[in-house]
Amino acid sequence: MLHKTRGIVFRFTKYGETSIIVNIFTELFGLQSYIVNGVRSKSSKNKIALYQPLTLLEMVVYHRENANINRIKEVKCFYPYQTIPVDIKKSALAIFINEVLNKTVKDESHAQDLCTFLMESLQALDQMTEKAENFHLLFLLKLSRLLGFGAYNLIEVLGPRASDEETERLLAQLIPADYNTFIALTNTQRRAILELLLKFYADHIDTFGEMRSVQVLRDVMG
Repeated sequence: MLHKTRGIVFRFTKYGETSIIVNIFTELFGLQSYIVNGVRSKSSKNKIALYQPLTLLEMVVYHRENANINRIKEVKCFYPYQTIPVDIKKSALAIFINEVLNKTVKDESHAQDLCTFLMESLQALDQMTEKAENFHLLFLLKLSRLLGFGAYNLIEVLGPRASDEETERLLAQLIPADYNTFIALTNTQRRAILELLLKFYADHIDTFGEMRSVQVLRDVMG
């Protein structure tokens, strides 16, 4: 049966000589795998751009319950990024966000709410004109609530871990903040809070593991 849905590309893997299998988090069905034939052929060079990580798509898809892989009938990008591909800091943040999503988001029962949050967050990052350095911290806090494990207060985030008073004060400001809220952090403070948040995620997701993109953030953000 055909369905119209929006979605966010998480990743793709090569399949055969010219095809891919792409993982897309959709509003209607949560995380789905689709096979796209011939997209890596010379005559279809431009189409592969639609399946780059974090691309925001409108699709018409074939959907069969319990099928491991489905197919896409129609697809287009409904929001082409303007600044994320050309701003080195935003690009680094996008790489980090993509790794977080691939580690944490599975087949969520409240797919529409989560998908809407992700789409709005990525558009907010793209539209920021300044002060995006704290975006990943705010994103982690907001995402954790939609994943069902909290970050509503300082005690939930810290758990049994002790931290210095200044870090706790800044984290308490970040927890209720919006993306456009400016909170002055030094690079050292930002790194300390990120480390706390990643430990918070690891406490709740057994397979979370090491975040490779953190080093990219450090190299770019300073």
